[in-house]
Amino acid sequence: MLLLGIDIGTSFIKTSVVDVDTQQPLASTQYPETETPITSLRPGWAEQSPEMWWEHTVKAIQKLNDTNKFNPKDIIAIGISYQMHGLVIVDKMQKVLRDSIIWCDSRAIKIGDKALDEIGEGVCSFSLLNSPGNFTASKLAWVKENEPDIYKQIDKIMLPGDFISMKLTGETTTTASALSEGIFWDFKNDQISEVVMKYFGFESSVIPEVKPLFSSHGKLLQGIAKQLYLRENIPVTYKAGDQPNNALSLNVLQPGEVAANAGTSGVIYAVTDHLFSDKFSRVNSFIHVNHQSENRRIGVLLCINGAAIMNSWIKKICSGGNLSYKEMDVAAAKVPPGSEGLWVLPFGNGSERMFQNKIIGAHISKIDFNKHSQAHIFRAVQEGIAFAFRYGMDIMRENGLHPTIIRAGKANLFLSDVFIQSFVNATGVAVELYDNDGSVGAALGAGIGIGRYQSYDDAYTNFKPLEKFEPSSVVLYDELYKEWKKELIKYLN
Repeated sequence: MLLLGIDIGTSFIKTSVVDVDTQQPLASTQYPETETPITSLRPGWAEQSPEMWWEHTVKAIQKLNDTNKFNPKDIIAIGISYQMHGLVIVDKMQKVLRDSIIWCDSRAIKIGDKALDEIGEGVCSFSLLNSPGNFTASKLAWVKENEPDIYKQIDKIMLPGDFISMKLTGETTTTASALSEGIFWDFKNDQISEVVMKYFGFESSVIPEVKPLFSSHGKLLQGIAKQLYLRENIPVTYKAGDQPNNALSLNVLQPGEVAANAGTSGVIYAVTDHLFSDKFSRVNSFIHVNHQSENRRIGVLLCINGAAIMNSWIKKICSGGNLSYKEMDVAAAKVPPGSEGLWVLPFGNGSERMFQNKIIGAHISKIDFNKHSQAHIFRAVQEGIAFAFRYGMDIMRENGLHPTIIRAGKANLFLSDVFIQSFVNATGVAVELYDNDGSVGAALGAGIGIGRYQSYDDAYTNFKPLEKFEPSSVVLYDELYKEWKKELIKYLN
């Protein structure tokens, strides 16, 4: 028996087929071959087409089938991971009304700030665990305020994974976890927030049916099954945001366990068993995949919008895309730590929550034309991203979270030795790398959801780290970080 995992990323759709018994992928693919663009109609805006996600999902699954490494008819359940916080709106015919306002869009900051003031910091801290900020509820309020004709046509609002599930099954459902990431959830009363819905004037009917995260969210439509060469009525049994799902894929489920991801954005995700709220909402709390009202599991998320997207941008700018990431890493490794005084602030992907939603942009500082080469820039970018993680890690430490080891998939920036060494030395925390990714995690989630695994432990009987990296130059990197932070402070004041 097999499980299908789909990961709806910002840059790619990734898919994997996993064997139930071994928990290992038989085949994995991504589509498209080049990174999917983000539409930015105005500065600070970021949108993508949900129908494009669906088109790419279909092609990714068809590409997966074309590997001929498995029989598609043996797939018994589907799991979905997705980019968090995006707003998808559809009418009564399930037609998309506008492009999705995605996670790194900054247009709703003022709306969220006003909501924080008027709802009150106390309510936001103790019931929502977050400021409304720039999250999905504030994005929907922006549509209501600025596109009233579109808003009037809304039948249901969804997160990106809810939309892909709808396309597969024809049913609209969501989860408490998804609603918590949109700041629609009242943690104190364990229900949709009446305060948020009333404040923004949202009708309760726009929220899809709320179902347990591990449960049937609908069954595969006949026409879709035929198109994808799958059996009819296969259930979608798992949906989770990419960061809770990344934690699931790394078996980060219990209090004190921590996961990291360094893709387009950078994330530290720590699990706790208490209702956690940062005073300034610089890190955010959401319902984790295994949360229950009587057995709390809250995911505390530090997000850095500008992470590997900066590395991708430099690749295009400096080499026209001709250099591979591996070639960039080899060049960067020849430059000493600190990049001989060249500093990079990688914050060019919208507002940063850890800066209280300030937009400071990306910066390359103290360039010396007689000293610095392309290789210096490559290293300084990766060090700058690692220092951004250190800045965020210090915020988590302020709030009493002190990770001693971090688990990460061997993917994206964690493929680079330069980045890994910069990361562990800047943060002072060891890293374990695993051969896992979001689509594999989504497939395992589907197995849990359909009951093929009787416990979470059953899904990880073959789970072992590939490598472990320990800090070795903490004193040096601490001094380098202090210099980098001086550059950052110039743009925060």
